[in-house]
Amino acid sequence: MLYLVRHGQTEANAAGLIQGQADFDLTDLGRRQADALAAALPHDAAVIASPLRRALLTAAPIAGDRPVTIDARWIEMNFGDLDGRTVDDVRDLLWTSWAQDLDWAPPGGGESLASVHARVNEACEELAPAFATGDVIVVTHVSPIKAAVAWALGADPLVAHRMFVEQASVATVMLSRDNGRPVLRAFNDLSATSLLGPGTGGRAGSAG
Repeated sequence: MLYLVRHGQTEANAAGLIQGQADFDLTDLGRRQADALAAALPHDAAVIASPLRRALLTAAPIAGDRPVTIDARWIEMNFGDLDGRTVDDVRDLLWTSWAQDLDWAPPGGGESLASVHARVNEACEELAPAFATGDVIVVTHVSPIKAAVAWALGADPLVAHRMFVEQASVATVMLSRDNGRPVLRAFNDLSATSLLGPGTGGRAGSAG
């Protein structure tokens, strides 16, 4: 089984800001979310994480004594000059631009949606043999999770428009015993953190 875990809350998440590849710590709630995830997820799984601090801090209690493998292909999208802006300020620009051209990238050295999907698809294909026979946990971000779900569904990258990924949520993907194809088993599972009280999901629209 492949477990796709979004990191715990950061201050940027709580404020509804795009944080992209900016490197934030977890809030107190984010750390409690990480601990709750650690208690709920398999204790013998391989653990992979984005190199960003919020992902590594979430991965640490999940891994426990096991090593965490850092894979830059699971890093959040680079939003360039849009980092630090509110999602509401830039939503129309992002979705309109990507709907017209998946290779469009945000100004200031940003990354295209096509690029994110290409690197995540590659990572998923490489992991498939491992999660076909065992458990793999990947601690990552909104955009890579959306890309991995699109990979599992064989869907167009623009399906990302129709997903919202909660903080500290878990999506799971398995490989079909019938044909070996990926199958989305769960999405936005918050059962591990549902008892942490108000604010668990963060502000709608926060990104990264």
